[in-house]
Amino acid sequence: MRTASERLRQRLRKDRKMTTISMRVPEDVIEDLKEIAPALGFSGYQPLIRAYIGQGLRKDQAAMEHSQLLTLTESLRKQGVADKVISAAIAEAKLKIA
Repeated sequence: MRTASERLRQRLRKDRKMTTISMRVPEDVIEDLKEIAPALGFSGYQPLIRAYIGQGLRKDQAAMEHSQLLTLTESLRKQGVADKVISAAIAEAKLKIA
């Protein structure tokens, strides 16, 4: 799994490869997206959909990373690693536990 900083660097690249998908969406949702997109500063509804997908994806990835970090922390504690050592390692790696 890529780190959050690796994913962010990838997302900031302007030359990211795009792919076409086909997705069924209710017509009224598309009309709502078309209406709201310009008000939010988007050139059309598709960039707005991509933004919504990106927001949800980042939220879920952060939650997964947080969950994995907590699982690792608990495992280290079970192995007898002191909280002070775990905290120092997390700080050194610049990780965040909410």
